[in-house]
Amino acid sequence: MAALPILAAGTIGGAPALAQAPLSINPQSGANRPAAAPRPARPRPPARKPAAKKPPAPAQAPAKAKAPDDDAPKATVSASDEAYAAFQRGHFLTAFDKATQQIKANGDPEAMTLLGELYASGYGIAKDENKAAEWYQLAANKGNREAMFALAMFRLNGKAGPKDVNAAVDLLTRAADLGHVGANYDLGLLYLEGKSVKQDLPLALKHLKAAADVGSAEAQYVLAGVYRDGKGVAPDRVECARLLGLAARAGIPDAQLEYAIALYNGDGVPKNEAHAEALLLKVARRGNPVAQNRLAHVLASGRGVPANPVEAAKWHIIARSHGEQDASLDSFLQKLPPEQRQAGEKSAEAWLKMVPPSRS
Repeated sequence: MAALPILAAGTIGGAPALAQAPLSINPQSGANRPAAAPRPARPRPPARKPAAKKPPAPAQAPAKAKAPDDDAPKATVSASDEAYAAFQRGHFLTAFDKATQQIKANGDPEAMTLLGELYASGYGIAKDENKAAEWYQLAANKGNREAMFALAMFRLNGKAGPKDVNAAVDLLTRAADLGHVGANYDLGLLYLEGKSVKQDLPLALKHLKAAADVGSAEAQYVLAGVYRDGKGVAPDRVECARLLGLAARAGIPDAQLEYAIALYNGDGVPKNEAHAEALLLKVARRGNPVAQNRLAHVLASGRGVPANPVEAAKWHIIARSHGEQDASLDSFLQKLPPEQRQAGEKSAEAWLKMVPPSRS
């Protein structure tokens, strides 16, 4: 058969886990994925550092035991530590009691944040967003970045009061200045999109980099699109591919798809068709019709990997059933020998009965 077109990915534009626009074989100029709003989910209370534990006894006692030092610092477990430990075990009423004790004892902002989370989610107590906001505000006033982020989400979504984007941005900025990864990511999206706030590409880049540099896969994925499209920076296909690779290894399905296409085409990264095919298969099995379509092309062409007409037919039929139309693969399917086409159809039918459609 004639060589099939090089795989094309289109333009990266939004955050992961959103509905993805079909990635055409011949990309349309200016095509963009939908931009993302900051994530509305509240942060879980931060994992507390476990209290120091007594080291295990040695297998054999030393010849002479050292006398205990009464002046040596002893490990202590605060009520706040106990509150978080109880929360993580699902003992929410105990967490509530311990956090309340710690607040009465010394006004601990982490305990205040925990009470905010308990009220916000209704864990063990009646859900009350107004009380949650009050505790988040008290903790934020004491410099707790988790509380700042949680309260920012309330302000963005109009919870416990009217929607207030300016207040949300102020809280996110304060949290980001304290190193909150989610706050940096959300500010990056807000300034990149330019809908809720005035677009500011340098600020978007600053915050996305801050989140990406400490391992935020979502920020790495969005930042890859910034470098691909040259939004506020010079286009850089190598940096785009590097960031896609990081996000792909962290398990972002859309990044895995984009990185697979970059690998297949040698776009910003050394060409590796076999690795590309493995990534496409991984995302295709998760129900992504774009990955299914691209995988069908790879298997039909046999470029860099063994051709497999039956599997190509199977994945094309599956992708098509999910709305991913492709005239060239339709033609490929019709030209297959009847036994191969029927085998592909049967395999696709069995797969569709077991796996619901998905775009991620």
